[in-house]
Amino acid sequence: MSVRPATATTSAAAAPASDAPWVVCLCAEWCGTCRDYRPLLEQVARAHPQFRFAWVDIEDHSEIADVFDVETFPTLLVAGADGTRFLGPLLPHAETLSRMLDALQSPKPSSADVEQLLAALDRKPSAFTV
Repeated sequence: MSVRPATATTSAAAAPASDAPWVVCLCAEWCGTCRDYRPLLEQVARAHPQFRFAWVDIEDHSEIADVFDVETFPTLLVAGADGTRFLGPLLPHAETLSRMLDALQSPKPSSADVEQLLAALDRKPSAFTV
């Protein structure tokens, strides 16, 4: 199972619903911790097909990521059409992320910045594939 958008290597049946919440890793290519986190995020994505996962390099996608003023890497955002469930730094441990996703709180209204980021992800999810 993959939570990535359907591609040549994933089937449409394995893809999450188009309205599924996003789990977004706000990262930077120069950050060694972020690079180490990517395969763990892929592992968690396979185990949580109810979410869509995205990798947003804050320098490559500064037009949508600068507003978050990320100071600690990696920073995770879990949000969808129903609101924001989590935004903050999270240690790069697959088990920690999995437990957090399993125990998410009710969503709170998203800020305009979060809504802008989610709209960009929805427009071109392949640009942010985990």
